[in-house]
Amino acid sequence: MKHTASILILSLTALAPSLRADVKLPAIFSDHAVLLSGASVPIWGWADAGEKVEVSFAGQTKSATPDAKGKWMVRLDALKADAKPQELTVKGKNSLTVQDVLVGEVWLGSGQSNMALRVSQANDFEKEKGAADLPQVRMFTVASGPSAKAEEDCKGSWAVCSPETVGSFSATLYFFGREIHKELSVPTGLIHSSVGGTPIESWISPEVQPASPAQGKKPAADTKAEGLKAKREQALEKRKKAAKTPAEADKLAPQTPPVAAVKPNNKGGVGGLFNGKIAPLIPYAIRGGLWYQGEANTAEGKGQLYQRQLTLLVTDWRKRWGSEFPFAWVQLPNFKRPGNGWPLVREAMLKTLTLPKTGMAITIDIGEETNIHPKNKQEVGRRLSLWALGEVYGKKVPSISGPLPAGYEVKGEKIVLKFSHTDGGLAAKSGELRGFMIAGSDKQWKPATATIAGDTVIVSNPEIAKPVAVRYAWQDWPDCNLFNGAGLPASPFRTDDWN
Repeated sequence: MKHTASILILSLTALAPSLRADVKLPAIFSDHAVLLSGASVPIWGWADAGEKVEVSFAGQTKSATPDAKGKWMVRLDALKADAKPQELTVKGKNSLTVQDVLVGEVWLGSGQSNMALRVSQANDFEKEKGAADLPQVRMFTVASGPSAKAEEDCKGSWAVCSPETVGSFSATLYFFGREIHKELSVPTGLIHSSVGGTPIESWISPEVQPASPAQGKKPAADTKAEGLKAKREQALEKRKKAAKTPAEADKLAPQTPPVAAVKPNNKGGVGGLFNGKIAPLIPYAIRGGLWYQGEANTAEGKGQLYQRQLTLLVTDWRKRWGSEFPFAWVQLPNFKRPGNGWPLVREAMLKTLTLPKTGMAITIDIGEETNIHPKNKQEVGRRLSLWALGEVYGKKVPSISGPLPAGYEVKGEKIVLKFSHTDGGLAAKSGELRGFMIAGSDKQWKPATATIAGDTVIVSNPEIAKPVAVRYAWQDWPDCNLFNGAGLPASPFRTDDWN
């Protein structure tokens, strides 16, 4: 009996090391990664509770002890930008080595299908492919899907930019990063996490949405499901009243679809994509965030919520990262679609610029009439980079934005509109100034004659003696041509708040 017990003890002792958890890193810390320069860089992972973990990189060694759940984190002191490949090592009971790690700029790009659109789908792919030998530009693409809970890790890998790999890169994010790399001459890491056809509420953490005035008392998906359920119950009740006997009512009831068939019309539900595709990245050190989304929120009634939703997304992400990092988005381009949802979402994006450290690429001139995925992503990325280079990095650029409305004054039968970001002066591109509408107190809109006077535009219509409001480019597919001297278009806007 003693002999058997001894064998059992020896066997368990031999197995003990294999029962311990190996030190593990999240997928974002993998070969070819780019770490942020000039800031404290968190490195984290998992190991046995109480086990000492050491992290070494660029001459620094930091140690940590995992908590009761096995989570550990260290923070490297600010790193200098460095294009020389280095190794990141993590040691516990086992040792991990992440190879070919660079130090430079890191940006996160997210949104729906226009952020997801690949370089291979953008204009001039063969030309872009030939010019893509840029080994210091890397992209991490999050491959995981939505989740019902905030995930600690995701699937994904870093890819080094080359003619062979660039076709799969997010086009907007790549063309932005290429400009940053070219102007700053430092390694540039781009983190891409987007899904086509998804509304903004999928990308905001679910915890903050029900309590937020932006969403009302309940998330949009829950509200829709409950609405459909209520309609079903009303239909059942109506059929029961129409039935002459209880038996007849029972026969009528199955004709209505079951409640289980009701599904939210978004991917991952409210907060599902935040849980699966953003939460695992926190708190990876980033310089800033880029957002290209909004098409899925142009349906009737949704556009009016978008400013509060975008504000909530930016503030919540910043809070969770513990940093008020710069954040910019792409305003929806011109696109021919019936309804008024697109102008409202564009307006919401314009108004959200009241948040500090935010910017917007205006694209009202580079959309495609019948293509919701315009292919000129080179210009989208360039316009985002102008904002980043000028506003974030303090570089001298022609302009960080197209003209933005900056107030107005009614002077008799005319309205004088003021603008900011008029760098190089306001200009009408291709002919007389177009795109302005004017109205009196009767709210009847008429085309306006518009003329440029310095940094202002003066609008009028001989039929309106006492104008009160102006709109510019307030259509899905507007005919408009106000630009600044840097060649950037003015944002659509209105001075009224009428329905």
